[in-house]
Amino acid sequence: MHLSVKKISKIFRIDTQEIEVLRDVTFSLNNGQSLAVMGPSGAGKSTLLHLIGTLDKPTTGHIKISEQNPFDLSQKELAKFRNRTIGFVFQEHNLLPQYSVIENTLLPTFATGKPDSKKVKWAETILEKVGLAKRTEHRPSELSGGERQRVAIARSLINQPRLILCDEPTGNLDHHTANQITDLIFELHHQMNNILITVTHDTNLADKFQYRLIAKPGHTFAHE
Repeated sequence: MHLSVKKISKIFRIDTQEIEVLRDVTFSLNNGQSLAVMGPSGAGKSTLLHLIGTLDKPTTGHIKISEQNPFDLSQKELAKFRNRTIGFVFQEHNLLPQYSVIENTLLPTFATGKPDSKKVKWAETILEKVGLAKRTEHRPSELSGGERQRVAIARSLINQPRLILCDEPTGNLDHHTANQITDLIFELHHQMNNILITVTHDTNLADKFQYRLIAKPGHTFAHE
């Protein structure tokens, strides 16, 4: 898989006012590569992640995922493309409290109907990888913060996406748990050979990535 981001910019229009959030961001990544996106609050890091994740459309510029411009697709086709190609891990785990661990893990598969036995088996395999094999029937309220984030990671991998996007995945965790989650993210990244992009303020975490994209004045980003 190849990800190409070429000269993308984002301008939000509020009434008659235009607010530029990103300007001419360019980079590319291939399978197995990782990128940390860093910068102060308000620098456009999360906006950049949303654009790459096809949750929003750039004002100018192009994003191609495996040579596909996702914004050429219809809304229905785009939703399917996003669901099978991209996995998301956010700072908030966003688990559904009424669902069990394995049901939350399988949630992205619900878009295509009831998950078959193969998907259920894969969910069990992922949960074993993240250390939750014995917690599959528990509800989120019965889990620690670190365990909930492990479920979120498992959920992001259920459709075996080639692109994983993380937005401050350890931001709400204590230092010890954050290190465990970081190690887990990278272990699974290396096993699955996907593209990993993570927004983080943590310089120790960023040092683990092959590449870094640093926010600069003027809503631009520079490579390191």
